[in-house]
Amino acid sequence: MSGYLGIVILLIIATGFVAVTVVTSLLVGPSRYNRAKYDSYECGIEPTPQPVGGGRFPVKYYITAMLFIVFDIEIVFLYPWAVSFDLMGTFALVEMVLFIVTVFVAYFYVLRRGGLEWD
Repeated sequence: MSGYLGIVILLIIATGFVAVTVVTSLLVGPSRYNRAKYDSYECGIEPTPQPVGGGRFPVKYYITAMLFIVFDIEIVFLYPWAVSFDLMGTFALVEMVLFIVTVFVAYFYVLRRGGLEWD
């Protein structure tokens, strides 16, 4: 348990800091009700009414998010490989080239299908 004492103390300090900050902002900050304050903000234009279900998003948003996740995962696999490249040899180089080719096949597929074009 003594090995975790520093982590527990840091967790207590962080929790105390968050509690003190929230309570201070509630006590010191203005608490005036303002209709514009609770209204949605749409880049300076008048907000449009929202549909009941929240509306539909185009599929391109999801494709872009999935592409971002794919390249994030690629970096997660690429970084440890780069750190220990000297120990692994030619086999690791061939495997990483195949992995990167696979990722870029998916990237060029999305690019060719127009997934990165914003209308």
